[in-house]
Amino acid sequence: MWHDVRLIAGKDLRIEWRSQVATGQVAPFAILVLVLFGFALDADTVALRTFTGGLYWVTVLFSAVLAIQRSFALESADGNRDALRLSGIEPAAIFFGKATALVVQLVLLEVLLGAGVAVLYSPSVEDFPLLVATAGVATIGVAAAGTLYGVLAAGLRVRETILPILLLPVLAPVLIGATRAFDDALGTVAVNGWNWLALLGLTAVVYVAFGALAFGVLLEDS
Repeated sequence: MWHDVRLIAGKDLRIEWRSQVATGQVAPFAILVLVLFGFALDADTVALRTFTGGLYWVTVLFSAVLAIQRSFALESADGNRDALRLSGIEPAAIFFGKATALVVQLVLLEVLLGAGVAVLYSPSVEDFPLLVATAGVATIGVAAAGTLYGVLAAGLRVRETILPILLLPVLAPVLIGATRAFDDALGTVAVNGWNWLALLGLTAVVYVAFGALAFGVLLEDS
C-alpha cells in the first residue's frame, strides 16, 4: 500500500513540478491576498500584527482551494479518473497519495507565506514550537479534507465553483483552531494555544480517518 501511496504522490508532484502551476499561479495569488489585506487595513501595523494569525490562515485556505482544484483537474483529463479506478490500487492508497502531494505543496506555500507575513506584517514569535506544530497539523487536516471533497466535486460539471462552497465550511474548525494557536504563538491573544492544537489534531484525525474510509465510494460515484 505504501508503495502505491508514494507512486500516486510522486505522480502528482512530478506533474506540478513540470507544469509550474503552483509557482506561477497559486503562490502569486497567495502573496497578492496578503498584500490586499494590508491595503484593506490601511497598512495599520498594530492591526496587522494583531490579526496576523487569522489573515495568514485565511490566505492558506483560499490558496489551498486552488491547489485542490488543480489536483483533481489532472484526474478529470483524458479519462485519468477511470484509469485510477481500473489500476487495482487501493482507494485508501490513492487518498493518502494525493493528500501527501497536497501536504508537500501546502508546506512550501506556507513557508513562502510565512516569509511574506514576516516582511509585510512584522509579527513577533514567542512560541516557535507551537507555531510549527500548528502549521503541520493544520496542513494535514486541510489536505485530508481537500482530497475527500475534491473527489466529491470532481464528477460535477460545476466543480470549479462548487468545491469552495463544499470545502470552506468544513475547514472552519481548522481555521479557528489554527488561528487561535497562532495567536498564542505570536503573543497577540492570551489563550492556551496547546489546547487549541489538541483540538486541531483531533479534527485532523477525523478528516484523515473518514477520508480513507469514504474515498473509494466517492471515487466510484464521481
